[in-house]
Amino acid sequence: MTELPTIGWREWVTFPDLNITHVKAKIDTGARSSALHAFEIERFQVDGKSMVRFKVHPIQKDTLTTFTAEAELLEERQVRDSGGHTELRPVIQTAIALGQYQWPIELTLTNRSAMGFRMLLGRQAVRERFMIDAGQSYLQNAAPAP
Repeated sequence: MTELPTIGWREWVTFPDLNITHVKAKIDTGARSSALHAFEIERFQVDGKSMVRFKVHPIQKDTLTTFTAEAELLEERQVRDSGGHTELRPVIQTAIALGQYQWPIELTLTNRSAMGFRMLLGRQAVRERFMIDAGQSYLQNAAPAP
């Protein structure tokens, strides 16, 4: 059996297809899906395809750094948050990069402004890809340069 790379309980990730260069992500194996903080979410059509355009503040407590992204809308999905509330969220599929690793993930878009992390990397995204060391942080990459 091949040994899996190890990640910490939080890591910096990027979304190359969305041109989002850095988001601090909490690795949460208790969450099935992954969620990205997004606001001003708008749905539109291009050549018959459902699309979504949204803005992201990738750094907690920083409302100046803003990325705008567009992606094809896979579906709208009911997701239950940690408080037990359900919310209908847009779902996209996009590439995520963590250190030297890159792979496609499904990502729900929701307002996480009140949460400690702008990105939650759920178990579907890390299953059979990484071992998680809950006592460590940023094992795959350091914080981005300011």
